Amino acid sequence: MKIKLLQSTPRVGDILGNTRLVYQAMQAVSGSDVDMLVCPELVLTGYPPEDLLLRPAFIEEVDEAIGALVQSSGEAVVIFGAPRSEGSELFNSVFMAQHGRLLGIYDKQELPNYGVFDEQRYFSKGAGHAVFTLKGFKVGIGVCEDLWSDELAASQEDFACDVWLNLNASPFHMNKQYEREDLTVKRAKQFGCPMVYVNPVGGQDEVVFDGGSHVVDKTGQVVLRMPLFEDAEVVVDFEALDEQEVTAVPETIEQIHQALVLGTKDYVLRNGSKQVVIGLSGGIDSALTAAIAVEALGKENVLGVLLPSSFSSEHSIKDAQDLVDNLGIESITLPIAESVTAIEHTLADTFKAWGKTEPDVTEENIQARARGVLLMAISNKTGRMLLTTGNKSEMAVGYATLYGDMAGGFAVLKDVYKMQVFELCRHLNKDKEVIPQNTIDKPPSAELRPDQKDSDSLPDYAILDGILKASIEERLSVKEIAGFGYDKAEVQRIVRMLHLAEYKRRQAPPGVKITQRAFGRDRRYPITHRFQDI
Repeated sequence: MKIKLLQSTPRVGDILGNTRLVYQAMQAVSGSDVDMLVCPELVLTGYPPEDLLLRPAFIEEVDEAIGALVQSSGEAVVIFGAPRSEGSELFNSVFMAQHGRLLGIYDKQELPNYGVFDEQRYFSKGAGHAVFTLKGFKVGIGVCEDLWSDELAASQEDFACDVWLNLNASPFHMNKQYEREDLTVKRAKQFGCPMVYVNPVGGQDEVVFDGGSHVVDKTGQVVLRMPLFEDAEVVVDFEALDEQEVTAVPETIEQIHQALVLGTKDYVLRNGSKQVVIGLSGGIDSALTAAIAVEALGKENVLGVLLPSSFSSEHSIKDAQDLVDNLGIESITLPIAESVTAIEHTLADTFKAWGKTEPDVTEENIQARARGVLLMAISNKTGRMLLTTGNKSEMAVGYATLYGDMAGGFAVLKDVYKMQVFELCRHLNKDKEVIPQNTIDKPPSAELRPDQKDSDSLPDYAILDGILKASIEERLSVKEIAGFGYDKAEVQRIVRMLHLAEYKRRQAPPGVKITQRAFGRDRRYPITHRFQDI
């Protein structure tokens, strides 16, 4: 038995383009000795199609695409995912076709409804047998979450199969590949047959699909692993499983690096832009954002804008220029001091009449918003997408300015904690200096007032990230977090800041998801509430 795995890059809503991907793969195996072609979950619509599934015209076009692929099927059985309508119900289905005939349909039985998944909003739960006879082989079929259900697996383990196929649309988070493979190993041993796991590649809004399609033999040995973060097609000969290639899983920091590059590239290009603009402060976040953008889009498509204020230090300006030189990108300098003074002058009489003449965060935010105005003007005039530079630690505690440094189209580092930012920069510098070393070494600062440092209002980032991860990722209480040795009053303060900043995060641009609890659909908190875990 030979099976071809299609680790492709379907695009949400591009039914014609996605159908062409499958058709071209079918043509490639035509006349060969390949028995089956296996494609990812919902490959015809891309994942997640969300409320496109509620549009009748969308489903009609999907139905036409399904019919065209079935009719075009040849000697090899083509197995692909698509939504299936039946009366008023919609199913997340797998279609199997050969010689222009539909051989069978399997409807997904376990519908995930957590994190980025919202399948119970759209799909009905499938039922029935999951084993089909295809070209004389007994083939088990499952779709993504089906594999995770111990109850469903227990109902299927007595079926004698030659192979079990699992079609997936499994988004990336750090080290998820190990979780997938642990599961397929478990099911291979349970079912007593080889397991095939097929997953797509590409960025879709905030999620990234990282591929990692693999095959496990009936003893639980991983005998094939396709590359992560790359399109790939592989023919698996089940008579020679020991001859397949097991591509290495990148180390964790490299996984994050590749996910950020792929997510940024696909978001910018798929939303009609080719070029980006980034405000460069000389700080580590803007430096990393620019470096990721260069990898994703090419240095010729990245414009850096230096926006020094009266509080910008000479070393920060030099660090920003050194970054420009290291990356080889175009840059311009637009000082904001005069613009800020003009705004302050306009407001001076009003603030005086209110008795509000002492400088405070208002004046700091005016600087950030002046920068946002200029960057958005460049974006509007040139068509470049503005990339914001804030990280997860800052967004968690509201250390960002609405309509200032939060203004933009995409937030590359939205789900990256500050300590991970430092780690990524050191990782990028392992062979040569990409991020200026002084940018990495100097104390972080927004430079919105004299001698300002982040540590003036926030704990050390190692402590801050530890508290935030315990609260966000592990959902621990203040008492539990303090039990790790953190000062309880500090934990209370940080958790309170986390809750208070929800209104800002609701207005933030999307960004690449790398954790299991990214802000957005992974973590849905009300803006207005009275719960205080103190």
